Amino acid sequence: MKFLVLSRKPAIYSTRRLREAARIEGHGCLVVDPLRCVLHLERGAAKVRVAGEDLTGIDAVIPRVGSYAIEYALAVVRQFEMMGVPVLNASAGIALAKQKWASLQALAARGIPVPPTTLMRFPTHLADTIEELGGSPVILKLLRGMQGAGVLLAESAEAAESIMDTVWSLGEDILAQKFISESRGRDVRVLVIGGEAVAAMRRTAKPGDFRSNIHRGGVGERVELTKELRELAVRAVEVVGLRVAGVDLLESRGGLVVLEVNSSPGFQGLEEATEKDIAVEMVKEAEKLAGRGKDQYSKLSV
Repeated sequence: MKFLVLSRKPAIYSTRRLREAARIEGHGCLVVDPLRCVLHLERGAAKVRVAGEDLTGIDAVIPRVGSYAIEYALAVVRQFEMMGVPVLNASAGIALAKQKWASLQALAARGIPVPPTTLMRFPTHLADTIEELGGSPVILKLLRGMQGAGVLLAESAEAAESIMDTVWSLGEDILAQKFISESRGRDVRVLVIGGEAVAAMRRTAKPGDFRSNIHRGGVGERVELTKELRELAVRAVEVVGLRVAGVDLLESRGGLVVLEVNSSPGFQGLEEATEKDIAVEMVKEAEKLAGRGKDQYSKLSV
């Protein structure tokens, strides 16, 4: 088989591991920056070109789509869907996962526990919002942040107001979320592949930080995949509409809550913490997807 990994950074750990895993499994593997793809449409035909050559003969696409130029990257994924090429994560699921508020709405509507969260646009609503969230401190999140960037801890109402005024003045939107004090600097990442929770780790922030992201200096340790963790993570991924995703959860006094579903999770920390070959698991899921035939992928996802 021949797989295509869409990634802006071919040298990063996850992309390198996917390429290595594909080759170990006996497959060809291309890595292409989605922003270097040229898309062509005409009646009854859709093409993707890179460096003047049509990309053909692809059995499955593995999108590793970040937040930069997301609309263009999603257009590339949709183009392959139009061409009938199976994609490991569909464009619609990626798009929903990238929209923090919309994904929280979808999760809450299906009964998935999420932290109390508010979206607003006027500072006159701030005092009531903080009170409804249980008082200061509160977590403030840019709707377009990733890997802990754009996530702030406002220790007071005054600090929250200052941050939000600045963000709004830049034309950005920001949500306010209850600060789960008992989970300060800790969360649980569960990786789901093909409807099954395959690995989990607890991430702990570096000293002085409340964000546990591995990319920001956090450390991971393997945790047991309990029935509750498995079921909640799998349900969350199904709601968002993904095949491969990382689910970030907090252990609150009231039970587990889902913070986020990540459509392109890094997995270096997870492989190191669990000693599992996550890259091979993802490639095997791509094998299954490619082996099911392409007919069911012939329609454009919207």
